[in-house]
This record gives sequence, structure tokens and C-alpha cells, in this order.
Amino acid sequence: MSPSSNGSEPTRSATPLTGQVAVVTGGTRGIGRAIARRLRSAGASVLVCGRSEPADLPDGIEFVAADVRDPQQATQLIEKAVRRFGRLDIVVNNAGGSPAVPAATASPNLVTSVVRLNLMAPFFVAQAANAVMQQQEGGGHILNIGSVAAIRPAPGTAVYAAAKAGLAVLTQALAVEWAPAVRVNCVTAGMVRTEETGDHYGDEEALAAVAATVPLGRMATPDDIADTCLLLTSPLAGYVTGANLVVDGGGQRPAYADTARPTPRD
Repeated sequence: MSPSSNGSEPTRSATPLTGQVAVVTGGTRGIGRAIARRLRSAGASVLVCGRSEPADLPDGIEFVAADVRDPQQATQLIEKAVRRFGRLDIVVNNAGGSPAVPAATASPNLVTSVVRLNLMAPFFVAQAANAVMQQQEGGGHILNIGSVAAIRPAPGTAVYAAAKAGLAVLTQALAVEWAPAVRVNCVTAGMVRTEETGDHYGDEEALAAVAATVPLGRMATPDDIADTCLLLTSPLAGYVTGANLVVDGGGQRPAYADTARPTPRD
């Protein structure tokens, strides 16, 4: 951020998104819920969607039922947000995921479903959001939530990894096509501990072993990803578009680092 005209540092608001409207897909639990909560705490009006209504939501966050894999429902989601709040400033494409299935036995239906959820659905939502943002003062920002599966081997989730890799490339293409009114960025999340983490990695002992492979010594929390989303959607990132910010605690220690035995030198 540039200094103000009188030479002093500009004031940074604790609620930088006041007056803005955000939609978070898959915002009823896990990472999406944390993102919605963080955007709301920064002053935004927040609407989340999911296929079924949750038992509870954080205060001030509204819900709309939508299956964003359906292009018509994706468009209706955006329309409902605009009707409710009068504009749309931020869209976070968070809905995604995949069961663990070996590539050799993945069915055509599974492949189609995973690609629809992790690549096609974000495009449908982004396309509808862009149509609104291009016409309003101030434009808007679209943020896609990716995965480190797209940049390193992901046994058991090959199709998911390919879809997320496609999402990263889509982010760059849309950033060019829709500039300057709309910024489009991607957050590539590392291993995040949520209520469903144990289903993928195992019990507490297994989770501790997995966390030990990360240079920062722990798996991410949903709030780690939410904080990054707040940064990218705030005025502090006003010149950032087409970026893919990897949030993975430094990745994973390379195998050779723990197995190599360098020869001592005299």
C-alpha cells in the first residue's frame, strides 16, 4: 500500500470489507465455513450455499440451497445474492472434494462427478458472477480454492488432482479475460485438518505422523486458509490477479532429507 499524500502511512481498517457482498460455495462446514466467518468478521455481508441447510451457521451469515454443479442453479445462486444485497463483490469457489478411489478402478460416473464439482462448477459460478461484476462500479473478485494435489502426486485422487490443476489454469485465463474489472485468484491449500480429516489420514497417531512431514510441523487449520482468502479479497491485494498462492506450511520434507548420509569431510 502506498503512503498517503501527506507522507504518513494510510489507516488500515480492521473491517476492510465493510459494505461488500460475498458468496461462498460449500460454506456450511470446514474450510468454507471458516472463510465465510472470516469475511463476515471483516465487514462483508455473506451468503453461503450447500445442497442441504446446516443445523446452524455463524451469526450474520445467510444460506441458500444450491447444487453448483448444475449451471442453472449456479446462476440462480448469484441472482439470489444480488436480489438480497443489491450487488456482488466477492465469490469464493470453495465447494469441492473427492472420495479416495484408485485410478485403475474409477468409474466413468465418478470421473464425471469429480470433474463437474471441482472444475465445471467453479466455472459456472464464476461466469454468472462475472456477468454481474462487469456491470457494477468497483468490479469484483473471484477466488478459487485449489489443492496441493494439483502440484504433487495424489494417489487415490488422480481425477481430483487433474480437476484442481485445471482450476489453477482456469484462474489464470479468466484473470486475463475479465480484467480490469474482475480480479481472479487461486488459493492452493495444503493438508488441512477439518472434521473429516481422519477419514482420509487415519487416527490421531497417523495425523501426528502426517503433520511431522510438513516443515512448519502441523497441518493447516481452516482459519489458515480463511486468513489467506481475506488477504486476497481485501484492498491490500488490489493489484493481485491471476495468482496462485500456495498455503501448505512449506510443502513436505523431501525423502532424501531424512535418508541421506553425507560423507564427512576432513
